[in-house]
Amino acid sequence: MSFADHVREIESVSQGARTGRDDLVVESWRRCLEDYQLDPSRAREAVIVSETLLREHRQQSEDLVRIARSGLERLYHQVAEQNYVLLLSDRQGVTVEFLGDPSFNNNLRKAGLFLGSEWSEPRAGTCAVGACIATGEALTIHQTDHFDMTHTPLSCTAAPIYDMHGSLAAVLDISLLSSPILKTSQNIARHFVSSTVRRIELANLMAHSRNDLVLRFAAAPEFLDVDPEAAITLDGSGRISGMTHGGARILATSCGLDWRRPQDIIGQPVSRFFDADVNELAALTRSRLPQDRRIAIRDGSILYAHAIEPQQKTKGVPVSSERSAVPAVGRLGGDTPEMDALRRKVIRLGRTSLPILIQGETGTGKEFLARIIHDASGLKGRFVAINCAAIPDQLVESELFGYLPGAFTGALTKGRKGLIEEADGGTLFLDEIGDMSPTAQSRLLRVLAEGEVLPVGGSVPRKVDFRVVSASHRSLAGLVEKGLFRGDLYYRLNAAMMVLPSLRDREDFPWLLDRLLEKHGAAGRPLRLSDAARCVVLGYDWPGNIRELDNALAFAGALCEEGLIEVSDLPEHLGRTPLPEPVNAREAELRAVLSACDGNVSEAARRLGIDRTTLHRQMRRFNIGKLH
Repeated sequence: MSFADHVREIESVSQGARTGRDDLVVESWRRCLEDYQLDPSRAREAVIVSETLLREHRQQSEDLVRIARSGLERLYHQVAEQNYVLLLSDRQGVTVEFLGDPSFNNNLRKAGLFLGSEWSEPRAGTCAVGACIATGEALTIHQTDHFDMTHTPLSCTAAPIYDMHGSLAAVLDISLLSSPILKTSQNIARHFVSSTVRRIELANLMAHSRNDLVLRFAAAPEFLDVDPEAAITLDGSGRISGMTHGGARILATSCGLDWRRPQDIIGQPVSRFFDADVNELAALTRSRLPQDRRIAIRDGSILYAHAIEPQQKTKGVPVSSERSAVPAVGRLGGDTPEMDALRRKVIRLGRTSLPILIQGETGTGKEFLARIIHDASGLKGRFVAINCAAIPDQLVESELFGYLPGAFTGALTKGRKGLIEEADGGTLFLDEIGDMSPTAQSRLLRVLAEGEVLPVGGSVPRKVDFRVVSASHRSLAGLVEKGLFRGDLYYRLNAAMMVLPSLRDREDFPWLLDRLLEKHGAAGRPLRLSDAARCVVLGYDWPGNIRELDNALAFAGALCEEGLIEVSDLPEHLGRTPLPEPVNAREAELRAVLSACDGNVSEAARRLGIDRTTLHRQMRRFNIGKLH
């Protein structure tokens, strides 16, 4: 098709002409013409965002990327020989993860199939990622389906990834620089992408289910325990607390609801959707044969279910409101001098009103520590967490301070209480405070100084009283020196500082590992690591710290058989270097490998799949000197 023919076909759609293209393509063309005012005759080069902006998008998506990475790598190995490129885009259409043949990097970057490319419809016109974001459906945009002639050589297939609360979180796309002419040639690609997305959503749900009951579903009993099609989670009161996209569709269909309105599903009692109560559903464990785990849905259809019991059962109250019977500080870590010192700080500072700043790498558990500080404080109010990096400047006032009815176009008729006021009488946790914009810093400083907030559209300030705990993976003192963070705000937040060590430096790593295995296990099916898998886990450097470890164990727990995690169940990026004969103790393993290598630390590190620095640190931990 010529450029002129392509432009004429798109313009004819705006005049109501019929075309042989899929309805979703025609609808996307109309959005491009009518909503975004795009000109089909004006070619646009692919957009690659700046390094700074890409870093911000990747930081906001890091949790999902870590969970998704193993699934992406497996999918890429399946399709790489067909020259596919994988893109993981966030909900704004920016590519935050990319897998492709490095030898084609120049061509891929030029085509926009590269890290940092933006594929939103307003920016790129009709494309798979943008149309997927707009519709929430899996789809293929093939060659001249694209709005912009620049992209017509491409064939792109995408599927949406939803978070556990039913909101669109990301889009997984696989694309070809050139492809067979027929659009149907991409049907198998669509199947691969949709299957990978389903597994990513399941792993994400498992990683965040904590103490909730998990229910997995399949249409046939043979696939129930090996490849479930959907899943939901229930809190202690038997209400829906989370779901995969497949789970959302099952629940919505059962009651004639719209899955695009997850607020109508989350929080509802499970008995509204199933012909069973929570106790009957919780009994559908592996103690029964798969064919005996049938469950009827309210619309009359039948599914097979597998229940995974929560780590700790609750009695008639949501898990989110439950306070653990274990003393708060006891959950911090193992019995090491480092953790003992941190516990003493929490005990002594917890009941004061001093603002506390928590410093530590991403994923070290800063919010977890902040919640423990809140639990130890004795405060009766809520713990309210705010991700400072995620609130745009234009929304700072309405999000933090709230607004009155009619304050602006689109405001709720009843108004809305701001996040700061929600924390009145409790703890306000300011996460990633180092990424807060200068405008937001100024407004926050005023609240802390005056102890009151003024809702948007209001004239009378409201008094607030809360404890402030803030956290950052960046050095706030260094940001102050560079003029990137207000010094007066820094000193208001930093009356006391707590530093969380990286996972690779924690002496209580084995204790923490066992606690996470307990968390992801279930009654009757505790999780455990084989000796070889334990060596891989203890030897890996964990740049994503506890969050990465938690996600990896959730992923492995979903794949393993009978609760035993083997090396093959672990995410591939951990590095599966063949190990010597597995033994029961890490110390014995290290000594055996070093002995086999005649004391050569570099060779021993290579065999163990770790770097020299990590091996030296572990040798010091076990007081292992040079063998020769």
